[in-house]
Amino acid sequence: MLPADNRLRRREDFAIAVRRGRRAGRPNLVVHLHRQETSGLVTSERTPATAQPSEPDTLRQSVAEDPHADVEHAPPPRAGFVVSKAVGPAVVRNVVKRRLRHLIHDRMALLPAGSLVVVRALPPAAQADHSALARDLDAAFDRLLGRAGRTAAVRADGPAAKPGATA
Repeated sequence: MLPADNRLRRREDFAIAVRRGRRAGRPNLVVHLHRQETSGLVTSERTPATAQPSEPDTLRQSVAEDPHADVEHAPPPRAGFVVSKAVGPAVVRNVVKRRLRHLIHDRMALLPAGSLVVVRALPPAAQADHSALARDLDAAFDRLLGRAGRTAAVRADGPAAKPGATA
């Protein structure tokens, strides 16, 4: 289970991640990552109450409205999931969601502070096992975060094989 601070809940946050973030598609899922500019989140000027805020303004306001928020403390990365009816019936969708939630929980430390991640499961995810989803998620994060290779400490799907070991 993801901690409450690491969950995407608002429709606007999902929209920002999908529309403004980078996308990496894999056979079983699509990952959208939007990196927040943490230095410019809190601004001194407020928008008028009659004005309709735009998508980035809603994020600034949600952080700026909390009088107890620590300006120096960067917001944690947050993740959300989209599993449509095309994946399967409710039982299958919930299994896929639980697997993805578990995989993301193990990888939250990889994400930059304040980033928004949306993981959209594709129909083949219903038949994919845990390790296939883990491989697709790792490959998507490698692409989005600009890493050429993963280290053994990052892998959450099991210990990495030692160089020169035989299987």
